[in-house]
Amino acid sequence: MHFTKKNTQEKRSSFVESLKSGKLLRFPGAYNPLSAKLISEIGFDGVYISGGVMANDLGLPDIGLTTLEQISYRASQITRVTDLPTIVDADTGFKDCKKTISTLETKGLAGCHIEDQVEQKRCGHLDNKELISKEDMVIKIKDAVSARTDKNFIIIARTDANSVEGLDKTIDRIKAYEDAGADMIFPEAMKDESEFEKVRKISKRYLLANMTEFGKSKLLNKSELEKLGYNLVIYPVTTQRLAMKNVEDGLKSIFKNGDQNNIIDNMQTRKRLYELVEYEKYNTPDNKITDFSTEGHE
Repeated sequence: MHFTKKNTQEKRSSFVESLKSGKLLRFPGAYNPLSAKLISEIGFDGVYISGGVMANDLGLPDIGLTTLEQISYRASQITRVTDLPTIVDADTGFKDCKKTISTLETKGLAGCHIEDQVEQKRCGHLDNKELISKEDMVIKIKDAVSARTDKNFIIIARTDANSVEGLDKTIDRIKAYEDAGADMIFPEAMKDESEFEKVRKISKRYLLANMTEFGKSKLLNKSELEKLGYNLVIYPVTTQRLAMKNVEDGLKSIFKNGDQNNIIDNMQTRKRLYELVEYEKYNTPDNKITDFSTEGHE
């Protein structure tokens, strides 16, 4: 049970209307459903689900080892806990873009992106990536567009060409992907404002900017991306990185000191956790087993 108010169609239509508004939408990455609830509570515009994060969560590198079944199952768990639209990384389309789109639509997602790397893909901010041809990617996009049943499900074409072929060929690919029917373009690994701006000048579609840490792109803030004319920004791995750094530091402290007394202040309290999972909403009147109040808990 989750206390959401919007159904899938309402989330998708509100996402489309928000894109039309012209303001920059901010979609932090959620590494689990609980972090998605936090993203929603704080007031962000949507939730992003990174394929790299899901691979990492399974203890795997982001090299195309995860499956459509794994990605879609986890994505459905995340999207159903919030009224925000959720978009997911569909890697290279899992060999069948039509099946991928149909599956993700059924799972309640608001959109997904498919990239133009070979199946043994790599993180977009690593070197030595390999691309499929522009023509093969056009076929993937057309298959994706033809497979959707809800026109508000957003098809995002990601191109990794910038660090492989350079910006001029990236722009050629973007034009072809837009002509193929992509609703949004995700130009991966843009280096700086100049490259982001050049893409905006030639693009006729919505544009997604990836502000991932430790990568090839300069980290631009909200106002800078708005001035550049971008429509959506993702922070794909930020929450997982924050969580894992704190977990690692905490475990090292326990191992060294023998207890967790020195790290209590770094922890989310029991009270805050129960507020986030909306514990009290599950109460049944006069049922002492389920009745609960956050009052008196730290």
